[in-house]
Amino acid sequence: MAGLRVLIAEDHVLVRAGLRKLLESLQGVEVVGEAGDGRDALAQTAAKKPDVALLDIAMPGLNGLDTAERIVAEQPGTKVILLSMHANEEYVLQALRAGVAGYILKDSALTELELAIQSVRRGDTYLSPAVSRHIGEYVRRTGEATPRESLTQRQREILQLIAEGKSTKRIAGMLGVSVKTVETHRSQLMNKLDIHDIAGLVRYAIRIGLVTSES
Repeated sequence: MAGLRVLIAEDHVLVRAGLRKLLESLQGVEVVGEAGDGRDALAQTAAKKPDVALLDIAMPGLNGLDTAERIVAEQPGTKVILLSMHANEEYVLQALRAGVAGYILKDSALTELELAIQSVRRGDTYLSPAVSRHIGEYVRRTGEATPRESLTQRQREILQLIAEGKSTKRIAGMLGVSVKTVETHRSQLMNKLDIHDIAGLVRYAIRIGLVTSES
């Protein structure tokens, strides 16, 4: 596995440090960067062009699914592996449709992480065994639209930030748009989803995997 360059994106510092140590114990693997959120992961992927981006699925600001989707579209030379606590069908289906090359559960052993990296380097897709046993169901549902896909990328982005408790002014500053633009997007979201309060938007964001209940 000579010369494999990996970027780690994980918002928990101790977990990130552990992942770095694990990866650096694999022969020929070089960790070229660490990111604490999805936006930083996008910027570092564009700047460093890693072979593999290892992303936590639940990151603040921009979640792992949307980060993965953008990396796949904007940096085709980088393969994405998602790390997740979730083995349920909806998360995995969304990940595969986002174009990820691997989906690993966080309770996996080091050997599985090594297998995943080897697989995606060969151009294969790797799914944790607890996930891959349901592959037939994922394939059957490939043509179905998911709730996440009913929203635009910008709508998902704003919905996630609202669900994380960011103010309208803060969201505008983070995205480089006007407060009025954010208010318009929020109003459109509420009308589209027929949800007319912030608590309802938060519950919806959790349901479709933009944030977790612990966020």
